[in-house]
Amino acid sequence: NTAQRRLAEEVTRFVHTQRGVDIALKATAALKPGSSTKLDVETLDAIADDIPSANLARDQVVGQSVVEVMVLTGLQKSKGEARRMVAGGGARVNNVKVEDEDAIIDDAMVLDGRMVLLAAGKKNKLLVRVQ
Repeated sequence: NTAQRRLAEEVTRFVHTQRGVDIALKATAALKPGSSTKLDVETLDAIADDIPSANLARDQVVGQSVVEVMVLTGLQKSKGEARRMVAGGGARVNNVKVEDEDAIIDDAMVLDGRMVLLAAGKKNKLLVRVQ
């Protein structure tokens, strides 16, 4: 495992420079189950093609509850299911745990005005592309 990681880093460094390695490592950390890695647009761009995504209009995201957006994107089947996910501590926005069922997504949560990473549980992540 360590040898594989080292080889992957060296190949990435050879092809994409050290900056590419740094982005790849940060992207890998961001997708780790239960990750609390601080996200930025560069990291989300790096993982955008590797995770499920949904496109929503800005007014369907900003000013809406996390619960509502989780349902709109299909990450959760119902508002009740989404509320239970929040209450159980499994909902995250940009790798930050959502503490309140009534939490609202604001402009600051939309990275670069165009992306939000939602998570329901440790492994279910979805990138919301805000248009």
